[in-house]
Amino acid sequence: MAQSIPQTVKQWNVTGQNGPDSLQLSEQPVPQLGDSQVLVKLHGASLNFRDLVIAKGAYPWATIPNVVPGSDGAGTVLAVGRHVTRFAAGNKVVTALNPKLIGGSFTPPLSAFGLGASIDGTFRTAGAFDEQGLVRAPEGLSFVEAATLGCAGVTAWNALFGLPGRPLAAGHWLLTLGTGGVSVFCVQFAKAVGARVIATTSSAEKAELLRRLGADHVINYRETPEWGAKAKELTGGVGVDFVVEVAGPVTMRQSVESIKLDGVMVVMGAVGSGPENKEMPGLLETWMNLFTARGIWTGTRLQMEDMGRAIEANLEKLRPVVDPKVFKLEELKEAYEYLASGKHQGKVCIQIP
Repeated sequence: MAQSIPQTVKQWNVTGQNGPDSLQLSEQPVPQLGDSQVLVKLHGASLNFRDLVIAKGAYPWATIPNVVPGSDGAGTVLAVGRHVTRFAAGNKVVTALNPKLIGGSFTPPLSAFGLGASIDGTFRTAGAFDEQGLVRAPEGLSFVEAATLGCAGVTAWNALFGLPGRPLAAGHWLLTLGTGGVSVFCVQFAKAVGARVIATTSSAEKAELLRRLGADHVINYRETPEWGAKAKELTGGVGVDFVVEVAGPVTMRQSVESIKLDGVMVVMGAVGSGPENKEMPGLLETWMNLFTARGIWTGTRLQMEDMGRAIEANLEKLRPVVDPKVFKLEELKEAYEYLASGKHQGKVCIQIP
């Protein structure tokens, strides 16, 4: 049954640079639908570390004043613009973080586009989105589960399978850090292709989650400060084939210690914090240790489509991990604070009525 088009939407806007205190909820007219846009009734959304940074005014890429935050959302198509060919009313869709990045590599102009930063995002009841920035939602997922894919899911997919000619493969060793969204997806994707996983964490509770997902070894980094050497030891002294580095200054030295000759380090975040003088490896170490360092921001729409097909084909193993504490749209500030606390396991999500 077709859903009616609402006259108004509830939406959050970032009105300052004071973190969650900058978020303001209001009711606004439903957005006008452009010729190449799709009007989506949003049912689920999820948070990412970038949302915290944008609300603090510290995001290093383009932003606009009073932006509707949120890059990740899933919902049902209500209407389409007259030039839209990829979707029709009733389709279930997921948003992509960068609606212009369809395939290939980033270019400087493409870096100006980001949902929830320079383009109004998903923390609202309905929104108009570029048809090129949407993908079909995988069958079998709830809207909240599907809403985890647009940033963390596809970033993990790109980290493991996006380096031309050198994807993670069966028998490889992967090292992941923590239980954030990208790291958890990496564990799931790696086990689905037959790779071996070493994961780090700080608590027994989070270690249990990683083991349930199939991690072969879990290292408590508080109990084992030299966890890079420990990870290498677990591979028989050879080192890991891939490490997905999400924390930055506080972990990068240990990540380098873990990696094998001619291994790959994917650098895609700096969520860790620590002393300003924390030693970090330099570029010369890529030569000294013969590893490839690859920086990524997110993934392409084509990669999202590949990932969606893989999830459908292996639904129970690749079902996104959603933190048990799911928030209402009106509780967005509390959701930001919960994400910042680091207490979550998997994705912090929003249920939208």
